[in-house]
Amino acid sequence: MLKMTKMLIAFLLIVSVGGCGKKAKTPNEDNLNPTETPQSQETAQPTAEPEETPASNNDGNEGDIVMEVPDLTSLDSINLIVNKQRPLGEDYEPADLVKPDVPLAKSSVTMRQEAAEAMKIMFDAAKEDGISLMIGSGYRSYDYQKTLYNNYVARDGEEEANRYSAKPGQSEHQTGLAADLSGTSGNCYLKGCFKDTDEGVWLKENAWKYGFILRYPEGKEEITGYIFEPWHYRYFGTEEAQKIFESGLTVEEYYNLQD
Repeated sequence: MLKMTKMLIAFLLIVSVGGCGKKAKTPNEDNLNPTETPQSQETAQPTAEPEETPASNNDGNEGDIVMEVPDLTSLDSINLIVNKQRPLGEDYEPADLVKPDVPLAKSSVTMRQEAAEAMKIMFDAAKEDGISLMIGSGYRSYDYQKTLYNNYVARDGEEEANRYSAKPGQSEHQTGLAADLSGTSGNCYLKGCFKDTDEGVWLKENAWKYGFILRYPEGKEEITGYIFEPWHYRYFGTEEAQKIFESGLTVEEYYNLQD
């Protein structure tokens, strides 16, 4: 009996040792798709999404916000910019000057046709609001501006004249797109007090709707080169005027034309 017990124990030990040689399964190995290669622990870790590089305004990708800059240099463009750094030649005169069909201080007042037509629409709208407007000055030739400027220099000196009067070639009036406005009464014409008149207030609040911008705003002399002129409005077309008005910037700031 003792001999049989010893033989049974020996048999069990042999079976136990042989079983230790079997390979152990890796976790979830049976669940792997046969076509997939298991990732190493390093590559299996979640990876951060690459940061998106802001799209350039010039690459044309869908969704980009691109500011379309109009033609600021062509003599035919209604967006032509004229200032102390961007003068016109002495022979320049718009080819489409017409007399606006609105109250005029002088029968000789003319403007470029598109601006004149927009002025008519604006004056009619103002009248519906009980505001009567008048154009005091529109297109001015190079020679006429030269006479005005020289007279101001003789009266106030060159430094002071440069603050409120353009040298010949540097006046927006030569484009035929600018006008000095007032009420039909002429009160405060070419004076700072025009801003407080009913006409001045209406223009400041509404002129942009008809394509006109207050060209020389208050407190911007260092940027525009001229004192505050609440009577001087410049035509840019309704779409562009709205953009400039809503920006709250001067023309020089809006188009990045500052030196």
